[in-house]
Amino acid sequence: MTDSPRVQVMKTYKLYLGGDFPRSESGRSFEATASDGSFLANASRASRKDIRDAVKAARKAWGGWAAATAYNRGQVLYRVAEMMETRRGDLEAEVARVEGDASDQVDVAIDTFVYYAGWTDKIAQVAGGLNPVAGPYFNITAPEPTGVVGIVAPEEPSLTSLCARIAPAMCGGNASIVLASERLPLTAIALAECLATADVPGGVVNILTGLKDELVPVLASHLDVDAIDITGVAGDRRAEVEEAAAENVKRVITATDVRGPHEVSAFMDLKTVWHPKGR
Repeated sequence: MTDSPRVQVMKTYKLYLGGDFPRSESGRSFEATASDGSFLANASRASRKDIRDAVKAARKAWGGWAAATAYNRGQVLYRVAEMMETRRGDLEAEVARVEGDASDQVDVAIDTFVYYAGWTDKIAQVAGGLNPVAGPYFNITAPEPTGVVGIVAPEEPSLTSLCARIAPAMCGGNASIVLASERLPLTAIALAECLATADVPGGVVNILTGLKDELVPVLASHLDVDAIDITGVAGDRRAEVEEAAAENVKRVITATDVRGPHEVSAFMDLKTVWHPKGR
């Protein structure tokens, strides 16, 4: 033993891609600051290549996640809430460090995953059903996951707004590529550490940090992304993003700020089947 002071191990904030925590392939980083503008750490600055890698990981993971039973998906979402509860101290410290006040953000974020865990096996009954038609037919509508979805997270609050967009997408059986808050990105990586230990299959959720002006157009125009949530896109940029999404008839989604099954069905397609019935 020596009397020399211990050197603190500084945390490295990486991307969350395919269930792993790689640095950006570009090797770039950018300064992450608190809400008061003070420097906190360097965060990985994702590139166009990172977006493409995330889409590949999401597409590979989507089939298994969509095929999982609703009950199993509910268990996984609830497990996320369990891990967030276990790491409550870390999450509260991260939110407080970034925004100055953790308040009830962690409580709301955990409750969001619990809430949508309960909807996994109920959404089909609410969003679908037997439709009354004129004729000797059964007409049945059932919701199905859209597929690979891009999510542009709101800038703040950094944790609750992020969970409010990820949880309903997962609930509906989708795989996602999430662009975290540009101004307050560190909380997203703290959440990713919970996802990585919560039985979420690698690639079902991918979280990238970086500059939205650089990454959003790439995500919106990517031909293998089936829908994009533009809740976190600035109002003056939404028309541009919607135009890029229209190139491959990509669904465009915005949050309603009200938690409910409509947030899940927004990430789902409705399939209607006609079947003749006897006398």
